[in-house]
Amino acid sequence: MKSIVVRLLLLLIAVAAVPGANAQIVETEGTGTIDTDSLRRDFDNQPYFGLYKDNYFTFGVPVGQTPNKHNSNVKFQISIAQRLTRSTLPWNTYLFLFYSQKVFWNVLENSMPMTDLNFNPGIGLVKPLFVKNRYIGKLQLLLEHESNGRDGVKSRSWNKVSLGASIMIDPNFIVHGKFWIPIVDGAENRDILDYCGIYQVGTSYFTPNRRFGASVTLVKRKGWALNYNTIVELNYRLFRRDNQYLFLQYYNGYGEGLLDYKQFHSMLRVGIVIKPKIFSEY
Repeated sequence: MKSIVVRLLLLLIAVAAVPGANAQIVETEGTGTIDTDSLRRDFDNQPYFGLYKDNYFTFGVPVGQTPNKHNSNVKFQISIAQRLTRSTLPWNTYLFLFYSQKVFWNVLENSMPMTDLNFNPGIGLVKPLFVKNRYIGKLQLLLEHESNGRDGVKSRSWNKVSLGASIMIDPNFIVHGKFWIPIVDGAENRDILDYCGIYQVGTSYFTPNRRFGASVTLVKRKGWALNYNTIVELNYRLFRRDNQYLFLQYYNGYGEGLLDYKQFHSMLRVGIVIKPKIFSEY
């Protein structure tokens, strides 16, 4: 398992180093508007391989507890996307292949075990949205699988048919939402919707120079009560030309990882994040 993780990390570094690999939009300098012609060229005329969700490496400690080697750990995520078609599908959609992997690594314990590896492949259609020749966001319809690759009582697995949208209120302010039809096939996690939720909503903001960003995501757990898993993230870009940010993440709720999805976590994490050009999927 560790060799697979190392190879994925090397792949991520290679993707992040390729100029234009994440070029989903081109912003006209000083105007705050989106060059839609450049966007269409990026989608139609180039093979597209790049980032999907945020790619980060963090170290975290619990909030409200004394940190120790058992409750403090490293959490990192690798997430990539490959476009499979041009916009020749119905409704000018594109077929994408996605893969994300989230890992919890207990580096303070003996032998530094990677205790929870969450695998999340998917495939789906993505449609860019244009209004009056202005790019305003995208819709996506996905078939996703998520599991931890374990067997027996530690096995966790479920599938989702999900519909999501990310809408630009302006070039610096984005709202996003996603809901899913679950297909729970894991015998050891039949109640996963009670903890990992049935839909999510959120918002993100970047300063005009994209130096600082903030986001909030709420994941609604099953039931009529106002029970949400809450994720708050802050990021600050150290150097203007780099796509690497200092990263602060606060997670409060259940389902941060699949193995212990029933356990409540309130974790504060600090590290480095590499972000897609405009939309960070959640």
